[in-house]
Amino acid sequence: MIISTTNFVPGREVKEILGIVKGNTVRCRHLGKDIVALFKNVVGGEIEEYTKLIAEAREQALDRMITQAEALGADAVIDVRFSTSYIMTNASEILAYGTAVKLK
Repeated sequence: MIISTTNFVPGREVKEILGIVKGNTVRCRHLGKDIVALFKNVVGGEIEEYTKLIAEAREQALDRMITQAEALGADAVIDVRFSTSYIMTNASEILAYGTAVKLK
């Protein structure tokens, strides 16, 4: 599956637009990670636990989007974007979305 943040695939022509595909996940923080983050907040620096949590959520949302595109018979997903939203205290949604297409 070709994934592109542009609205085209270099060297390929879009034959058919299959529609919007998306994948999402909602993740919440863990008490143990919050304690580590609290200490990092005091001394400064990157909070690796949260960085890892967001990276995993982004990959899961992307995988779910690709699964939906494959179910439509897509060759590629173009114009891919990510969005995040606050759901509730300590929980956020990561959404990956794009346009599933068939290529010539």
